[in-house]
Amino acid sequence: MNFAFSEEQETLREFVRNFLEEKSPEADVREQMETDSGFNPDVWQQMNEQMGLQSLIIPEEFGGQGFGYVELIVVLEEMGRALLCAPFFSSVVLAANTLIHCGDETAKKELLPQIASGTIATLAFTEENGKWDESGITMQATQSGDNYTLEGSKMYVLDGSTAEIIIVAALTDNGVSLFHVDAHAEGLTRTSLATMDQTRKQSKLEFSNTPASLIGEEGNGWATLSTVLDLAAVGLAAEQVGGAQMCLDMAVEYAKVRVQFGRPIGSFQAIKHKCADMLLEVESAKSAAYYSGWCAAEMNDELPSTASLAKAYCSEAYFHASAENIQIHGGIGFTWEHPAHLYFKRAKSSELLFGDPTYHRELLAQRIGL
Repeated sequence: MNFAFSEEQETLREFVRNFLEEKSPEADVREQMETDSGFNPDVWQQMNEQMGLQSLIIPEEFGGQGFGYVELIVVLEEMGRALLCAPFFSSVVLAANTLIHCGDETAKKELLPQIASGTIATLAFTEENGKWDESGITMQATQSGDNYTLEGSKMYVLDGSTAEIIIVAALTDNGVSLFHVDAHAEGLTRTSLATMDQTRKQSKLEFSNTPASLIGEEGNGWATLSTVLDLAAVGLAAEQVGGAQMCLDMAVEYAKVRVQFGRPIGSFQAIKHKCADMLLEVESAKSAAYYSGWCAAEMNDELPSTASLAKAYCSEAYFHASAENIQIHGGIGFTWEHPAHLYFKRAKSSELLFGDPTYHRELLAQRIGL
């Protein structure tokens, strides 16, 4: 059995890394953090035209490239390493995956080609209660003939202020259902939220008698969302691995060049042990993320349990690596001018996104029958 990435996948990694090193250096990340949209439209267009990243996992029949989830894992890991500011996660990992697994061929034909061509999309399901499970969805959808309207609000919507395609989870008489809402629909108000991690924009969406189109069967929304959230947890774990590896690389490099008492600080046992512990956690996180990525590619029965396992472990590994990176850098690591704090903030926000480690450990226990 060969658990290594293929030559083609490693080539993809190299291609994406080179692109991001040019298009997402620290200076550009800081620049995009300060904008309302949170990304560079020119880079977003180049990602589509030169790289085809937005269409990566979309089936060929809907205008995509038809690659699997392992290739997506490779791309997300590199994006996490570069702290890319772009609506990729919301458009591809959330919205595109929802459409791919919704069972609605009409919605797929209408919306997937748009996402494949670079249209920004997102999934709005979390509400003010902050819950990530089915019980957290309380927003109502009302049917009138063949039409639906939405009433209520959604919180923490990734790239909610810039998305042109918005997929919303709401309650109908038959349970949780999915809807497509046009970004310019009547009664929709979008408000950007102040967040600790400025590299990932979030918004509050308010719906007031807002027209919406049903996606899939009424009442079948949570069956789709449950799968999508597992896939999102796997994708986020890969992104966290990329960030954790970058923190480790930064810490090791600094330990080699920073001199105290006439010798590099990396020669001191305390620093050596910190770096060794980081290495162990990062490599273990990679194993968890990669295996869950393979499960996602195969869509096998292990996906739910491995998704929660990967999300819990990679969240803690990334946060610990980002904190230790600051400690090893000393005083300079706490300053606004140093990039270490950017990774620390991303690590903390990612730890909470889609449920914190405690939530996923409980979910894992339930899924394996404990």
